[in-house]
Amino acid sequence: MRKLTAGLFCSVDGVVEDPFKWQFDSFDEELGAGMGEMMGRIDTALLGRVGYEQWAEYWPNAESDADFAGFINPLPKFVASRTLTGELEWQNSRLIEGPLEDFVAALKNSDGGEIGIFSSISLVHQLLFAGLLDTLMLIVHPVIAGSGRRLFNDGDALTRLELQSSQQTSKGNMILSYGLRRD
Repeated sequence: MRKLTAGLFCSVDGVVEDPFKWQFDSFDEELGAGMGEMMGRIDTALLGRVGYEQWAEYWPNAESDADFAGFINPLPKFVASRTLTGELEWQNSRLIEGPLEDFVAALKNSDGGEIGIFSSISLVHQLLFAGLLDTLMLIVHPVIAGSGRRLFNDGDALTRLELQSSQQTSKGNMILSYGLRRD
C-alpha cells in the first residue's frame, strides 16, 4: 500500500498559511536536504483547487527554482475541486472524480511510490481526520507569525498522534513527522 504524506511549514504559533512571509531567514541546508529526500519518495501529487490555480500559474514557467519545477511539472497531479470542470491545462493534471476519500483510498491501493499533498491546508486536514494520512510532517520555524490560517480548528476531534521522527536543524527549525496513533 502506498503512503500518503503531507509536509507543511509551520510557525511556533501554529500558522501554516503563506509561509513565504515568515520562513525566509530560517531556511537552511538540513531543511533543503530533508525536503529533497521527501521529494525523492513522492511520485504522485494531490492538490486543492486554490493551490492548483496558484501553482499552475507559476511552476510551468518557473526558472528561479529549477529543481522544484523539474520535480513538480512532470509529476501526475490530482486536483480536488468542487468548482473546476473539464480538462486542466497544467501538464499531467486531472480532476478527482467522486468522493475525495474514496479516490484517495483507491490511489493508496494502486502501484507506485508515495503520494504527497501539496499546497492545501484543507486537504491535509480532511484526509488526516479521514484516517488516510500516513505522515504529517510539520516543519516548525522559530518564528511567531501572529496571524494566518492554522491546520487545526476549535472543535476538531481529539486525535492521538505518534511521533515518527524528529530533527533539529542548524537554524533552529524542527522537522517533526507524525502519524495517527493506532490503538
